[in-house]
Amino acid sequence: MLLGTVLLWALNITVTKYMFLHGWSPLAYGTIRYAAAIALFWAFTYRRERSFRVARADLPLVLLAALALFLNQVCFVYGVELASASTVALMLGSTPVFIGLITVVLRLERLAGAFWMAALITFAGVGLVAAGSGSGFSGSLGGDLIALCAALTWAGYTVSIAPLLRRYSPFRISALVLAIGWVPLALLSVGQVRDQGFSFGWTVWLGFAYAVVGPLFLTNILWFTAIDRVGPARASLFSNLQPFFAVFFALVLLSETLHSLELVGGVLIFAGIAYERLWRRTPARVPPE
Repeated sequence: MLLGTVLLWALNITVTKYMFLHGWSPLAYGTIRYAAAIALFWAFTYRRERSFRVARADLPLVLLAALALFLNQVCFVYGVELASASTVALMLGSTPVFIGLITVVLRLERLAGAFWMAALITFAGVGLVAAGSGSGFSGSLGGDLIALCAALTWAGYTVSIAPLLRRYSPFRISALVLAIGWVPLALLSVGQVRDQGFSFGWTVWLGFAYAVVGPLFLTNILWFTAIDRVGPARASLFSNLQPFFAVFFALVLLSETLHSLELVGGVLIFAGIAYERLWRRTPARVPPE
């Protein structure tokens, strides 16, 4: 289930790029896709939970998570629109470092020097990816920066939703956050939805169906079920494979190419994340005093 989830997420970047290359507008695509996925996920969650209720004291966290998810989706679709799918995948690989930085800023965790070394390595890689992907804000460099914001906002979503998952099932929280985050996305997308044409070929509609059912609906079920069985530590190891598979899909299915600087930057990003993961696992091996 973990491997299937990672593959579904990874392929989603390539599919999204394909959608934009064949006529979908970014916000129209994101809004309609999310509306369809929310309908599926709400039906599934209600059958399982029979309630979407959360305590009033938890509503601010729910709203914060929804805001982070809304910003993430805007950044994601425009990042993919402006940059290559493979470059976006590399940028999203920096998400674990952003999670660490947010926890430090919010004073949720104190991180040792090893984390800062990992962050330095990762952001050096991000800089090389941006340098190798092109120049000019209206081109791929702008897409790189927006994709980096997608990684930052996803990290914010991850941190904000974590306390809620200790009190509610992940399905209830995901259903609520998806629906609330969709509202500002829909309002922002009114113009593009109004002007969007729908005369697509069957391959585009097949890709759209995959983007609704796979990365948004099935992955929520598979991921949280797998975490319940094997624990978050093992699950996080699998999630680190997502950028690698995403780059592979983009290179093979879209015939994209990577500049040598992007390759070196990608290696540094993976090295930084691997170093950060190894550092986090080290204390667990030390017996308590």
